[in-house]
Amino acid sequence: MTLITDGGSTKCDWVLLDNSGELVFKTATLGLNPTVVAKEELLFRITSNETLKNVFSNVGALDFYGAGCGTATPRSILKEVLETLFTKAKVNVSEDMAAAVFAATTEPGIVCILGTGSNSCYFDGTEIHAPIPALGYILMDEASGNYFGKRLIRDYYYNRMPSEIVREFEEKFNLEADDIKMNLYKKPNPNAYLASFAQFIFTQKEINPYFYALIKEGISNFIECRILCYEKAHEVPVHFIGSIAHFSEEIIKECFTLHDLELGNIVQRPIDGLIDYYKNRIHKS
Repeated sequence: MTLITDGGSTKCDWVLLDNSGELVFKTATLGLNPTVVAKEELLFRITSNETLKNVFSNVGALDFYGAGCGTATPRSILKEVLETLFTKAKVNVSEDMAAAVFAATTEPGIVCILGTGSNSCYFDGTEIHAPIPALGYILMDEASGNYFGKRLIRDYYYNRMPSEIVREFEEKFNLEADDIKMNLYKKPNPNAYLASFAQFIFTQKEINPYFYALIKEGISNFIECRILCYEKAHEVPVHFIGSIAHFSEEIIKECFTLHDLELGNIVQRPIDGLIDYYKNRIHKS
């Protein structure tokens, strides 16, 4: 049996396929980004899931595609954790960018992630090319959930947020400075904590001009930093993966028109595309 995982910083989707490619189960855990979650917490989050515990000794292959797995050290930490639990599995840990490509396209194009974090790559139809490393929520992650969450908190404290939005924002979140600092500097997953604030933008029935400007600025920054950096940006479609992309589709279209870019697929949850990819691969083998 093959276990595949789309591991974001906020949540991880797990899918088990049997040897004929049929779905055995779907389940989820909290995010398992090894760059912001300690090894002990990684173990706890997986072992807390009873569905996964029941197959620890039954899985033959485990392919984990995760946020924070783009460099060797965090990738090896997570691989060790998974091998400790899934004792009979051949474990492969890859960056979430690979899962995004498998879920979005089989043809050449630029594939982008806009979820808790953000990233992009160029796919030539065979190989993934990612010349700019993803350095995470402090230095990069334009237009991601944590990017927008950070902007909301800053605007609130700098009194840049419209008064009618301030009242609703205060009702929805604990905005005590001590609580914010504790979540950012002492607790695991500060990027996911920031991204939780971004949900506030996308729960409005009609988008407020303040939110519109915020999203458009973030998308424009992402385009400049993560799309126009590729030589073929104006020659191939640009695909998106993730909830932020899904809920920002209309503004993405506007920004693409301004930059003369071709919009490809927008996939909210890449795990569904991964299932199809693996089923096809199993049936061909």
